[in-house]
Amino acid sequence: MVLLVPIVGFIILNKLYPLTINTPYSTVITASDGSVINAFLSSDDKWRMKLEEDEVNPVLKKAVLLKEDRYFYYHPGVNPVAIVRAAYNNITQNKTTSGASTITMQVARLLYPKQRTYLNKLTEIFRAMQLEWNYSKNEILNLYLNLIPFGGNIEGVKAASVLYFQQSPKQLSLAQVVTLTVIPNKPSSLKIGEQNARIVEFRNKWLQYYKQERAFPETAIQDALNEPLEATRLEAPKVAPHFAYRMFRKYKNQPIIKTTLNRQVQEKVEQLAYNYMQRLRYQNIHNAAVLVINNDTKAVEAYMGSADFTDAAHGGQVDGVQAIRSPGSTLKPFLYATAIDKGLITPKTIISDVPIDYAGYRPQNYFGNYNGNVTIEHALATSLNVPAVKLLDQVGVHSFIKKLQQAEFSQMKAKGDQLGLSLILGGCGVKLEELTALYAAFANNGKYSPLNWLQQDTAIVEQQVFSPASAYMVNQTLTQLLRPDLPHNAQNSAHLPKIAWKTGTSYGRKDAWSIGYNKKYTVGVWVGNFAGEGVPEINGTDSATPLLFDIFNAIDYNSPNNWFAPPKTIANRAVCTESGQPGNSFCKDVVMDTFIPGISPVAKCSHLKKVAVSVDEKYAYCTTCQPQTGTAQKWYPNYKPEILTFFDSENIPYQRIPAHNPNCSRIFQDFAPVITSPTAEMEYILEQEDRQKLMLHCNAHNEVKKVYWYINDKFVKAAAANEKVFFEPTRAGKYKISCTDDQGRNTNSYVSVQFM
Repeated sequence: MVLLVPIVGFIILNKLYPLTINTPYSTVITASDGSVINAFLSSDDKWRMKLEEDEVNPVLKKAVLLKEDRYFYYHPGVNPVAIVRAAYNNITQNKTTSGASTITMQVARLLYPKQRTYLNKLTEIFRAMQLEWNYSKNEILNLYLNLIPFGGNIEGVKAASVLYFQQSPKQLSLAQVVTLTVIPNKPSSLKIGEQNARIVEFRNKWLQYYKQERAFPETAIQDALNEPLEATRLEAPKVAPHFAYRMFRKYKNQPIIKTTLNRQVQEKVEQLAYNYMQRLRYQNIHNAAVLVINNDTKAVEAYMGSADFTDAAHGGQVDGVQAIRSPGSTLKPFLYATAIDKGLITPKTIISDVPIDYAGYRPQNYFGNYNGNVTIEHALATSLNVPAVKLLDQVGVHSFIKKLQQAEFSQMKAKGDQLGLSLILGGCGVKLEELTALYAAFANNGKYSPLNWLQQDTAIVEQQVFSPASAYMVNQTLTQLLRPDLPHNAQNSAHLPKIAWKTGTSYGRKDAWSIGYNKKYTVGVWVGNFAGEGVPEINGTDSATPLLFDIFNAIDYNSPNNWFAPPKTIANRAVCTESGQPGNSFCKDVVMDTFIPGISPVAKCSHLKKVAVSVDEKYAYCTTCQPQTGTAQKWYPNYKPEILTFFDSENIPYQRIPAHNPNCSRIFQDFAPVITSPTAEMEYILEQEDRQKLMLHCNAHNEVKKVYWYINDKFVKAAAANEKVFFEPTRAGKYKISCTDDQGRNTNSYVSVQFM
């Protein structure tokens, strides 16, 4: 009955005054190896880092228990023997000579700090019993190790280990452990970095005590006695600051954020980028951003938002990984993979690289030149703009945007309905992390996965954005070394990494991109100015790719030479070099091409056309007008009208089909002239006083020699097929423009004219 009264009293008091623990902890960001890479003050401005159970050093635990409470695991939170002994000593000597506080009681005092009075001591005992009622012994010990003061705003063993010794508590030496056990007794007078000699004196006193107790091996104690204390208070680690701030904002109120960041890779990237940008700053280029993804786990292993976080003059705190910038040509590989999957092209397919007009939009290549007919793989490897725009027109802007939306491109979701053909040349906004994550799909058989930021994010959610076949074909093209975006003198470098990569340069030379991948890593690099200032020297080849190569050589120098294997869904076939189509009977030169059976185009080559001509090859005949005698069958190139126009403009000779029989009465329907100027449905604003003129031009079939121009059904002029004709509008309003070739085929176009 006597024992029942205090038990019932405790239960009642426990209900009336429940134990609450709301200790705010500093947010700690850890790398994949568990090391602290960054930290943020707690809400009460303390460095109080939460200690995990596996971080408790057994040496630390033993030293603390022997010093503070050797019977910790045996008493119920209060040690009656110690209380009686302390009371007797204090009464007989009329002063406080020894304490009776257990570790649990100390935790209670740290949680509910009050003046030291006998009444408060009773409250402390009550709170200690509550702790024992609600928590295990190891949990209470962890609370103690998390809360003990170390002077200033440092609390807890972990914060002290990081800020004094720059390491985890489980890595502390015996001397460091004992140092941290003596400071909490006098945290205001035993300050590391200020009273190190005095701290060593206290430390060695306790080491001698542990020696007497035979707590640790004698050699370990002797080494600890001889170990100097050169520690001082240090700044909290500041590795990957942009990444750390991002994690801090994303995972609020978490004391420990365990990330996938690889500390060694991160530090190499930061050092390489910082040194690299020191050279570029003399070209007025000040910023860079890098993202490194592990292709197997999709984990972010390195994240550098800028090369110098402290560079306030050039926006060093801007996070370039998340910044929305123009992608230049970096979207082209995704377009080519999409076109391959749609059955529009194969690597050897021929596409024309000639001037073209899409309702006033006239794309140009980077160097302002044109190449005529080129293969798809050449167009991608050399990053030609005109073929890319033509291909996007065939694929469809909406279809391509949907593909990018699948890969979580934020601007494509927000503004996809506002974009046009220019997006493939950088006429849109993307983030470095979006581009790099989608490039990683090429290294994963065309499967896209969101990035993993935390160690607990082990699930990989994949979606097939490209087929393994198209991914493989793009990989082979982007691995080629004979291409213009290989940095100057790169061939002479000591070690050229085995990677596939693509560069990009935005309009106005504001952004330089280089994104590469191998079996293990995908690395994205952006170089430019956060202020948006263009620099004539900026380009993906010489501004971003050297850093990309340096990073691969640093983080994966001895990578195995095994490369991406061809999937079972592809096959090889012989195609004509003139068209890239399966060879026909008249094809003389063929080459092997990769294709997808059942998907890739199968139409046979038609680069030659058999024409009936007169013996003197002056006239050509159709089936309607061909005479029974006096003719011969001859093969002629079957060029597209746009290629013929290009040949004429560049004075490139080609074999022309003779003029059609002038006595033929047949009216042809196919291959009517294509009016290229003026642009259909456009409004032209002219200076009337300057008597400005509009140019008339068309692309006509090979056999056409003459065309006839009409304005509002009134004859203007007869001209050679590719001749440029000019006319002067005399009034404002709508104009009908007609072009008829010498075989009677006609095309109409309409434009509007306004005068200023």
